[in-house]
Amino acid sequence: MNATIHYCHPGYTPADTKIFLIGFSENPSFLVVKFKILDSSSKVVYEGIAEKFRYCEYTGEILYKGDFSAVTELGQYRISLTDFDAESHLFEISDGWLSREVRANIKSFYYQRSGVDLLEQFAGAWARPAAHLDDKLEFHPTMNRAGFWNAHGGWYDAGDYGKYIVNGGVSVATLMLACELRKNSAFVGGAGFSASFEQPVSLLDEVRFELEFFLRMQDDDGGVFFKVTPYRWDGFVTPVESDASQKRYILGKSTSSTLNFAGALAEGHHVFADVDEAFATKCLEASVRAYLWAEKNPDVEWPHNMEGSGGYGDPDLGDDFFWARAMLYRELKGRENDVALAELNVTYGVKTVVADLLARLESSIPVDMESYLPTYGLQWRSTQNLAWFALATCDCEWTEKARMAFKYTADEILKLQEKDPYNLSIRKFIWGSNGDIANHALTLYLVYIWFNDSKYRAAALEQIKFVYGMNPVDVSFVTGSAWSSPKFPHHRISHSDNVAEPVPGLVVGGINEDRQDTHRHPHYLGEARGMSYADEQCSFASNEVAINWSAPLTAALLLLSA
Repeated sequence: MNATIHYCHPGYTPADTKIFLIGFSENPSFLVVKFKILDSSSKVVYEGIAEKFRYCEYTGEILYKGDFSAVTELGQYRISLTDFDAESHLFEISDGWLSREVRANIKSFYYQRSGVDLLEQFAGAWARPAAHLDDKLEFHPTMNRAGFWNAHGGWYDAGDYGKYIVNGGVSVATLMLACELRKNSAFVGGAGFSASFEQPVSLLDEVRFELEFFLRMQDDDGGVFFKVTPYRWDGFVTPVESDASQKRYILGKSTSSTLNFAGALAEGHHVFADVDEAFATKCLEASVRAYLWAEKNPDVEWPHNMEGSGGYGDPDLGDDFFWARAMLYRELKGRENDVALAELNVTYGVKTVVADLLARLESSIPVDMESYLPTYGLQWRSTQNLAWFALATCDCEWTEKARMAFKYTADEILKLQEKDPYNLSIRKFIWGSNGDIANHALTLYLVYIWFNDSKYRAAALEQIKFVYGMNPVDVSFVTGSAWSSPKFPHHRISHSDNVAEPVPGLVVGGINEDRQDTHRHPHYLGEARGMSYADEQCSFASNEVAINWSAPLTAALLLLSA
């Protein structure tokens, strides 16, 4: 009878629990499975018994669970089943693997930079020349607008070469959330802005690179353009080849993109206030201008053009209004007479713009709180958790209520995890399931910070271990993280750069039971819904990368590594 060992492929931290699962395709007659933990020299350092655990509906496996938490000495180890020809690869027990993955995940955003040279001294084998400068873009023909626009910089959104405000907004805001909570971390960085990827890693440099692009996407009237798009989908070509083959356009100006901008730039003010006051003020002024435009234009639709880029259509903008209001409220509270914001009064021809705006925000937020409760995790289409985070970190009348709302949500996540054999709180593997899992882990960790209860941190780490290999398909879903990492992600840069290994630090979407790419004939690993993954370039439904999946994983790793 075959036995499959499911474990966290990079490793385990010394102080945390060390659980692994053993999967059988049919019901065994025995009740226990003996296992050994071997060190790098094959010496037995621990012997234990894995007991029958439960049936997994979404894989068809009978699972046994083993625990070797007693092994805490730093080093490399393997799991070996005594009565079966089954053994894991080497993994490590250390805190180093978390820190290593934080660094790799942050740097993945550097590799997604558009319009700049990636120099060999920073990018190594993945160095490339600047392409898609996007500094003189025509407006898309559907806009009926003459002239050119500078939309230089920013991150490529996913495995293609589009750049979006909506998905970029939730991604950069998630990273800033982590920067707020770990502002003294060496990974976050400090004063100054570098055009290149410096060491030690500076997450603030990456955040600012995206925010500079955001600022360029704001129109003169305060509204914000939706995306930068090619006229048609690119093939698997390099950025330079893409740039030479077709035009790129600025497209759309919508309420959703403007609200995403307003929420993200308000948070940008908070994060950079102690780093670069002038830039922080610029962010806040831009956020206010965007919100005032959205107030006057509350239902301008997103551009329904998908021939060369994603749609990111959102019919309900109430959560985005909530996000923008709460973030602006946190940043403007008590600043009615702030000299730094005097320019806003001049621009809008009134002396009370900040005070009047604050009054409107205060009257709207209680209604928003009733209408948009926290979700288990952020999504680009459901952004209210960023609003609740703003209130939970604001010295205001709603702070305690916001934290308790997160706690109630985290407790629901815990209940879902307890019922799942792989410790997951998701109940369906959707497109980008790894992003969902990481976002749920992030919610758990926020509650751990505010209520200092270790069960939430432990639960968050268990979800992250799923992403890193303790899953039914035995894949560590982040490129370059382990022997099992994806080798053929749906990522144009990785498949056109003549480098054998894909760009490192990118999390792929993961298991997706809807399999929207079956017409491309990927070889999924099994018929069961929990086996819906293929490490193939053609599998955009399970193997594409996206910044909104990388961002929560990066944030959760940064927090967990503290």
